[in-house]
Amino acid sequence: MPMASTRGRAGARGENLAHRIYEQIKQDIFGFGLLPGDRFSENEIAERMQASRTPVREALLRLQREGYVEVLYRSGWQVRPFDFEVFENLYDVRIILETAAVKRLCEMEAAPAGLADLKRIWLVPAADRLDDGSTVSALDERFHEMLVEATGNAEMAQIHHGITERIRIIRRLDFIKAPRIEATYTEHGKILRAVLQRRCEQSQLLLKTHIEESKAEVRKITLHMLHMARRPLEEKASG
Repeated sequence: MPMASTRGRAGARGENLAHRIYEQIKQDIFGFGLLPGDRFSENEIAERMQASRTPVREALLRLQREGYVEVLYRSGWQVRPFDFEVFENLYDVRIILETAAVKRLCEMEAAPAGLADLKRIWLVPAADRLDDGSTVSALDERFHEMLVEATGNAEMAQIHHGITERIRIIRRLDFIKAPRIEATYTEHGKILRAVLQRRCEQSQLLLKTHIEESKAEVRKITLHMLHMARRPLEEKASG
């Protein structure tokens, strides 16, 4: 076997391992296994992942570029503390993108196929609504992404997806409480009906109000809430 081919395969395995480590750490952050401000070392991650420090460092550098973690001089790494002003700014950008998206959807001659999928999920009887917070959180995320994707503007969808990734940890906290789950079904239903009926201004207003309410919840989030969100996971692991 040519040496270059062997090196190529080894490099691909290293890249795949670094990607898996990257995904796992990011999931730990989104799932409250790692909280903002938590510190850790490359050695700790390498030992847990049963990997060398090289792919761990590659994964952490990628997470650093994306704003999830930061390196501490001579002290390892930490999950980046919350900057609530940044989160609020991201919600403002969401409003601009999503209201532009529903305006475009209302102006289309035929409703995109993606809206039919949203109808099956959100326009259901109250008895058929899901009540698991993590499941509804994921569906909520896809509702907003699918509205943007349905416009057919791939660049807009890519920008929107990047914002969605960055606010996911905050967004998930919004679904710990049952009333927020019920409100999400109600509000999504109203937005979707307005879009399907081509009521552009109403759909934009409903969507703007819906996102601003989520933005207001961001202001109420504290480190205590994050620790409380982690507790069910710890209890499940020890049970």
